[in-house]
Amino acid sequence: MNKFIEILGKIGLTFQIVKTAFAAALSWFIATSLLHSEYPYFAAVAAIITVQVTVADSVDKATQRIIGIIGGVLLSMLLGHWFKIGAISIFFIILIGMAISKALRMNPQIISQVAISSLLVLAFGQTKEGYAFERIIETVVGSAVAVLINALVVPQNAVPDVERSILRYSRLAADTLTSLMALVNHTGTRIKTGRSEVDALIKEAKECRKTLDLAEQSLKYNPLLKHKRDRLSQLAKSILQLESITIQIRGIRRSLADLQLNHRAQLEQPYVQQLKRTMQATAACIAAYGQAAIQDTPEQQEALKATIEQAQAEQSRSLISLHSLTSLPTLRDMGSILTDLGRMVAETENYTEPIFPQEPAISDL
Repeated sequence: MNKFIEILGKIGLTFQIVKTAFAAALSWFIATSLLHSEYPYFAAVAAIITVQVTVADSVDKATQRIIGIIGGVLLSMLLGHWFKIGAISIFFIILIGMAISKALRMNPQIISQVAISSLLVLAFGQTKEGYAFERIIETVVGSAVAVLINALVVPQNAVPDVERSILRYSRLAADTLTSLMALVNHTGTRIKTGRSEVDALIKEAKECRKTLDLAEQSLKYNPLLKHKRDRLSQLAKSILQLESITIQIRGIRRSLADLQLNHRAQLEQPYVQQLKRTMQATAACIAAYGQAAIQDTPEQQEALKATIEQAQAEQSRSLISLHSLTSLPTLRDMGSILTDLGRMVAETENYTEPIFPQEPAISDL
């Protein structure tokens, strides 16, 4: 079945297109068979415009169109008594309608719809009694049909997209932390900063957040996917914690860059190797956390627990080794690095706690 759907998608027959065509046809049928409308194509047009990627978008589009239709109809009915159809009347009707809509700070799409409706009612309303009222009814019918079909016929479930995004994000976070190991006691002529790697991680964080926002929109006003909201809340918390981990990685990059600039205090190899082991163990912990976030199984939880214990053990060894350092700048930077590594592990430990919605500081990175 999935193979067949994939083949149809390659030739352009996606679910979105099929739902749009079905909504237009059903709107036409209702307008002609039940309402006996003389202009059923307005219902079909409303359906085509209203079907969007998510139900929330469809509701928003339907609301905008209906408000615009009503506004345009009222304007034409008020001014149509003094104007006959012509270039001058069209100019003033559209000018006044769009100006009032703009002054009321309406959506740009509503403003355009007011102008279109004003023009059509001015053109046909004077020769066809009841035309203005029929325009409103047909638009409401087409919009309602589109919203219902979008919600009930193969509703979009973006939760798997969020899971894949989290997996990519966590793996990149682990890889980025591992790549920063190259900055430890780097003695080459060209100073490495790790900035490009961290910038790529921040970009991935923003993409993951966008995927989550789209998934939240896909579940809004969608009764068939209501059970997915709890799962999405869990994934939202995972993203929030990964964003916090990203902030810690950024701090580690800065501290390692400071260590490089402090040429007078090159770390001895025992410190270097222990710090690298600690960073490697923490990176493994981040990767295991991402896997456990999308596959909450006993096996994954045990694997995460093992990596957490290993990371904590390596961090303790690194902390103990600091007692013999005599350089205050080096001690400060090393302490900052270990603090950030400890916070990362703490984030992975708390992934099953209740969610407290809040906006992360990732935009400030």
